Amino acid sequence: MPSRTIYQVLQATAAAHGDKPALKQPISSGKSADKNYKTWTWNQHLQASQEIGLGLDALGIRKGDIVALCSETRAEFYLMDAGILAIGAIAAALYQSYPAKDLLKTIAASGAKALVVENPKTFELLRSAPVELFILLTGEAEGAISLEALQARGRALKAVNPGRLEELTGAVSPQDYAILYLTSGATGEPKMVMTTHSGIVSNIEMGVQVIPMTPDDITIAFLPSAHITQRVVVEFLPMLFGTPVVFSESLLKLPGEIKSVRPTMFVAPPRMWERVYASVCTEIRKKPAAVRRIFYAAVGLGLAAAKYRREGKRVPARISIPLKLADKAMFKTIRDRFGGRLRIPASGGAPLGKDLADFYEAIGMPLIEGYGLTEGGVVAFNPIGRPRSGSIGKLLPDTQLKFAEDGEMLVKSPCLFAHYHKDPEATAQVMQEGWLRTGDIGHIDSEGYVFITSRKKELIVSSTGKKVFPARVENLFKFEPLISQVVLVGDRLPFLTALFTIHTPVAETLSGMDPHKGAAPDQISSSEPVAKEVQKIVTNVNKQLADFEKIRKFRILPRDFTIETGELTATMKVRKQKVLENFREEIDSLYAEKTVQGL
Repeated sequence: MPSRTIYQVLQATAAAHGDKPALKQPISSGKSADKNYKTWTWNQHLQASQEIGLGLDALGIRKGDIVALCSETRAEFYLMDAGILAIGAIAAALYQSYPAKDLLKTIAASGAKALVVENPKTFELLRSAPVELFILLTGEAEGAISLEALQARGRALKAVNPGRLEELTGAVSPQDYAILYLTSGATGEPKMVMTTHSGIVSNIEMGVQVIPMTPDDITIAFLPSAHITQRVVVEFLPMLFGTPVVFSESLLKLPGEIKSVRPTMFVAPPRMWERVYASVCTEIRKKPAAVRRIFYAAVGLGLAAAKYRREGKRVPARISIPLKLADKAMFKTIRDRFGGRLRIPASGGAPLGKDLADFYEAIGMPLIEGYGLTEGGVVAFNPIGRPRSGSIGKLLPDTQLKFAEDGEMLVKSPCLFAHYHKDPEATAQVMQEGWLRTGDIGHIDSEGYVFITSRKKELIVSSTGKKVFPARVENLFKFEPLISQVVLVGDRLPFLTALFTIHTPVAETLSGMDPHKGAAPDQISSSEPVAKEVQKIVTNVNKQLADFEKIRKFRILPRDFTIETGELTATMKVRKQKVLENFREEIDSLYAEKTVQGL
């Protein structure tokens, strides 16, 4: 078991890479250049975190106290996070995109003693939170202490008590609690997941063997810090390697920032990779027919070459030579959207469709898909250089996997969570003699690659007794640029139906859409060309399915799913139960009609 705390990891990195850049926070609008970033070195990162830890101590925060954080991912969050953990307090990050009433409910349920907010605006929304102390990461407001003032308190405490820092950090052991995660609630009510320093450090030390990074690498942080993928892979793993992190100013500016920063490692959820693919398809649709044929032929060559490489065979010249020309003319421009030097393009946080993974491999940028759980840390990762599309990869070192009789994956590793906060019954339900019940159904092949079939809770059992894994069917639509979201319906019903939302920009490029360009999204969704194209897509997908899996009817919804309406989590996962509730009328009409669309 690792003998270090997260603070000790930061100490070691500062000792090894002291004056090298650690964090770069944008400080103004405009083009992304060095002069527009505030940079902290590893020594400055450590010093700021020490001052924050001492400042919290001066204000009455003690080991084991919970400090909630509500902020977008930014450098000051990293500094605050490290300062909280340094003194043995527990950091509990919130999803800032959730409504204030939900955030206040979560803060109260967590028992937080202090609340850290990003700015005065967020403070005003949450100032009724039942905490003793409010801290602002940026700006100033009456009733809250600013980050600068907090650090000044820390420096003052150090001046009068030079040994206090060592006393505080020395009292923290690897087995102590570190982070309280709030699950996004994609498959039910959100839970609060308590983890330890040992579990987190174990996880990032496993990363040494599967995600090799150095201080010469660079990555961009934009995911919510409440999510384990962001926290472990983009905060703590770079801390271990001494890899600098650049923070995105906003999602709107992210594409430009990626081109400017030119990351060598970049982690994004499947939703982002889908959007890029949809954008490429939209652009290709606008090209002359000859160009479109050349592009599709080039993708075919890329897929063929990838198949040879996966089988350990040399790519024949009849494929490699024209592919090299296609790569230079077409694929390189797509890769250049990510800066042109991305060697670890990783996908995590949700399942990645196999066809989508195949596309990126065909254009010379194979996505490295991983798998993890809030309760279990990062569990599996595809080997760099040998990813397997459709697979979540191979198990990380010291990680064990077995399967229950129904195919559910059970995991055991040093990274497992401690418990659900204030919920021993829920903890007992997911822990089985030291094994974590993941809720995912899957299998492992002879080479050690793990594949997930579906979420156990989402299994559809029709009224005829047939079992359907929704993820298997839904993933077939992820390669279709027109389709934004798809939700399969049919549990305890005679046949399967589907709800679709569409990508409006893609819809506008369809043949016959000229009269609808610039129209409202609901008008575009209900247009005849869109209906015909979705029908064609459903028919093609149905050809790949068993009879009982086929989609018999469908509805194209007038809008996409949103966080505000409760259909998406803060990490853009679909809350299927909420979708079923919000569109119950549309679903009922599908089963009331006698006509069949999907065949």
